[in-house]
Amino acid sequence: MIRLRAHSCAPAPGQLCESPVWDNRTGELLWVDIRGGHIHRAALDRAALDLTHLSTVSLTPPISAVVPCISGSVLAAAGDTFYRVDDDGTAMPIAVIPLPDDGIRRRLNDAKVDPHGRLLAGTMSEEGVQGSAALYRLDPDGALSTLRDGVTISNGLDWSPDGTVLYYVDSPTKRVDAFDYDIATGTFSNGRPFARFDHGEPDGLTVDGEGWVWVAVWGAGQVQAFDPDGQRRAIIDVGPSQVSSCVFAGPDLDVLVITTAAEGKAAGEPHAGRLFVCVPGVVGLQATPYADVGLVRSDGR
Repeated sequence: MIRLRAHSCAPAPGQLCESPVWDNRTGELLWVDIRGGHIHRAALDRAALDLTHLSTVSLTPPISAVVPCISGSVLAAAGDTFYRVDDDGTAMPIAVIPLPDDGIRRRLNDAKVDPHGRLLAGTMSEEGVQGSAALYRLDPDGALSTLRDGVTISNGLDWSPDGTVLYYVDSPTKRVDAFDYDIATGTFSNGRPFARFDHGEPDGLTVDGEGWVWVAVWGAGQVQAFDPDGQRRAIIDVGPSQVSSCVFAGPDLDVLVITTAAEGKAAGEPHAGRLFVCVPGVVGLQATPYADVGLVRSDGR
């Protein structure tokens, strides 16, 4: 078992930092602070193993995820709506999740782009109502499909290096599940448990070039890594208990950047809400941008 420790970075802490992604086009890190509605950018100093905040774009919160687009903009999941956001903060609505009118407060949560340029994004209820959420697919033309319902807190997802396996988290199950993924159609099947957690709940995750799955464990203060057979191989101690997600960053994709939160009682923990870094000795996979060419507004304009 490999045991490592991460260290905190310079950017100021947020309340609920999530959705880190390395933008290969600009050589910058993107992440969000959900409660503040902020999309942050930072530069990575590989030699110093630190991040320098560059800019922030803010939308009406909550904003739960952000991914780069082929067009040069970014796609943001905010509330129940997907927006294409330009550098100046101009936000164009692309699609709206058809949330039931049943009194349950739902919002979009984690999201990631598949190897074909489609976005997969899930929802959650603020109260964690069991079975009240779902997982959706947003195609490059803006068409929206429901892939899975009966979810409670749709969270981390990523693909194996060849794109044929989808790893997916519904946090209260305390599992990461694996599915056979059809890259041609953007559908999945044959779900089975991949990794289980006795302490804390799995949150965001990322896959490296060897197929290891690196999972942020909310409540445990750790990132845990599993080989393709689901065997736990590494633990990174972060510090703050609310570890929310992680991604490989830098020109060589060899620096693991880890986001944390400062929600509730955890707000008093040292460095809660900060970003952390670690060099685990492996290389990540380059993120696929959302293929937004040809998109129109959600109102058809």
